[in-house]
Amino acid sequence: MIATYGVLCWIGDLDAWMRGAATALRPGGRLVLVDLHPAFQTLASHEPLVADWPYGGGEPQREAVTGTYADPALPMAAREVVQYPHSVGEIVTAAAGAGLIVDRLVEHTEAAFDARRILPQGPDGTYRFPFGDTYLPVLYSLRAVSPPDRRTVR
Repeated sequence: MIATYGVLCWIGDLDAWMRGAATALRPGGRLVLVDLHPAFQTLASHEPLVADWPYGGGEPQREAVTGTYADPALPMAAREVVQYPHSVGEIVTAAAGAGLIVDRLVEHTEAAFDARRILPQGPDGTYRFPFGDTYLPVLYSLRAVSPPDRRTVR
C-alpha cells in the first residue's frame, strides 16, 4: 500500500487511518508513506522565516482558501478547508499502535518540487530548505510491515 504527498494532513483520526491501513495489508505486506515533513509544513515562508502552523497535535486547523493545492491561482470562491497537523512521532506511534513494524524512516532534505512554493531551487533543480550551513527536511518516507503472523501482535 502506498500513500504519498499531502495525504495525512486531511486525516483527523490518524490512529484509525493506520488501523485501516494495517487491516488492508496481508501478513508481510508493506505500507510505504511519503509525505511532506511536518516541520516543513509549519512554515509560511523561508525568507523571512515565518512559521504559522502547529507541529503536531492533530487539532483541526481551519482556513478559508481560494484556488486549489494543484493550482493556487485558479479563480474559485473562497471555501473553508480543515487540515490536521501530525508530528513524525505521532505518525510512527500510530503505525506501531496499529500493529505495524516500522522498519525504515528517512527524513529527506531535498525534493523535486516545492509543495509550499516557498523554497529556493538549487542549481541541480532540486528544492531545499537552507538552515545555516545545512538543510532541514522537507519530506519523509516511512516503511512499515504487517507482521507475518498477526496473532503475535498485542
